[in-house]
Amino acid sequence: MEIVQYLIHGFDVATQPINLFYCLVGVLAGSLVGVLPAIGPPAAVALLLPTVYHLSPVGGIIMLAGINYGAMYGGSITSILVNVPGEASSVVPPAWTATDGLEGLAGPGAGITAFGPT
Repeated sequence: MEIVQYLIHGFDVATQPINLFYCLVGVLAGSLVGVLPAIGPPAAVALLLPTVYHLSPVGGIIMLAGINYGAMYGGSITSILVNVPGEASSVVPPAWTATDGLEGLAGPGAGITAFGPT
């Protein structure tokens, strides 16, 4: 029963407004860095690591996770819009991501990439 209490406490801490703000900032920063060619999620986390030094440990981990996932999404944006993979995980994207940008369907392709599994 105490596992459930720990799980509820973890969700309570993670959904505090300041931690959700740190996640939002991390995803936005990670997406901006992830769009750059040859900079994947590990490099994005390494580049943006100094931004979390002044945060609490929980806020820093949440922001680093947001940077990681934002960089993964940012790498797929170059694959969709320019048809040039920016990182190793975008080299072999599904066929619809590489061709949607060329067919004028970049918006739906980016949306499916954002909500679909990676």
